[in-house]
Amino acid sequence: MARAAAARAQPAVARPRARPRPKAVRRPAPRRRVAGGVFWIGAVAVLLAGVVALNVAVLRLNVRLDSLNSERAKLRADNAQLNSQIAARAASGRIVTLAGGPLGLTPAGPDNWTYLHLGK
Repeated sequence: MARAAAARAQPAVARPRARPRPKAVRRPAPRRRVAGGVFWIGAVAVLLAGVVALNVAVLRLNVRLDSLNSERAKLRADNAQLNSQIAARAASGRIVTLAGGPLGLTPAGPDNWTYLHLGK
């Protein structure tokens, strides 16, 4: 017992004082965070829909441009064919032959030419 009394008589070892806990920072209501997340998801969805719509419009224009290019190539080929037909029909030998046959026309000789001199 003497020991127990001696142990009690010794001064108690001072424990370090516990620091008071800092007050917790108040967080905003989780509902607001969810609402903000929903807003951003909606905004990104709208932007993606816009990108998709833009790509569809560009694809339609490319298809239309391709068809117009093929039509242009066809028209150029038709024009070249028509130009060759015009050149063939406008050939002077052919015109002379046609004029001399059914119409009875002949080319004018050098003695049939007359020059007019206009005095100034």
